Parts: sequence; C-alpha cells; structure tokens
Amino acid sequence: MTDFVTYLSFNGECEAAFRFYEKVLGGKILMKMRYADAPPEVPRTPETARRIMHVRLQVGDRLLMGADAPPQFFSKPQGFSVSIMIDDPAEADRIFAQLGDAGKIMMPIAPTFWAQRFGMLIDKFGIPWMVNCEHPPA
Repeated sequence: MTDFVTYLSFNGECEAAFRFYEKVLGGKILMKMRYADAPPEVPRTPETARRIMHVRLQVGDRLLMGADAPPQFFSKPQGFSVSIMIDDPAEADRIFAQLGDAGKIMMPIAPTFWAQRFGMLIDKFGIPWMVNCEHPPA
C-alpha cells in the first residue's frame, strides 16, 4: 500500500465543490471527467451527462478525489470527516473560515489541550471536515 486517498461522493455538486476546494486549499485539479466523456456503454441521461464521473485534486503531495454518484448510489456523507493537518495557526483559521462559509460549524476552531487550533464543520456541500493544527513537537 502506498497511500490512502479520500474519495467524496456528491449529488450533482461535485464540480462546484472541487472548484471551491481547489481555491480554498491552494491545490490544482489534475483530472476531471464527465459522464458524457465515458464510453457509450456507461449509462447516462441528459441530466447526468454533465455530472462529474471522476475528479482528482492535488494539494501539495496529497490527493482528494470525488465524483457525482449515480442517483441510486448517493447517500448523505456520515461517519467520517476529512481531516486537514496544518502547521500554521493562521492558515488553520483561514482554511476553517473559508470551508465553513455557508456551511455549519460543529465545533468552532480554538485552542485545545492537543492542538494550537482545532475545529469541526460541515461545508456547504455537506462534507464534514476537521481542521487540526497541533502543538509543535517539544
């Protein structure tokens, strides 16, 4: 095994979400394929043809991937969070504020006993995030 990569599922908002994450996280979308780009044997309707079949975002040396799930397979995200480890408290605050814009703050970003800054939110696309800026090593 070489890495774990988070793969997010959306219900028609994948493209908007990944453009947002590209901007907030300072990454670059390396690949984006629509259902319309797939071979003819891949089922699609005029409504689903514009949806994203696969997208890959690179942030530093890490990847975040996702797609618009076929309607029969989409379920609301639950039971996980995308966790971001950040070294700079000011950058942690910035990313938390931007990801939380129009979302729902679950735990405001603040100092904790384990971190300089930690907060939890659900972004405007329904994806849960944790932003963590640990204390420097002693």
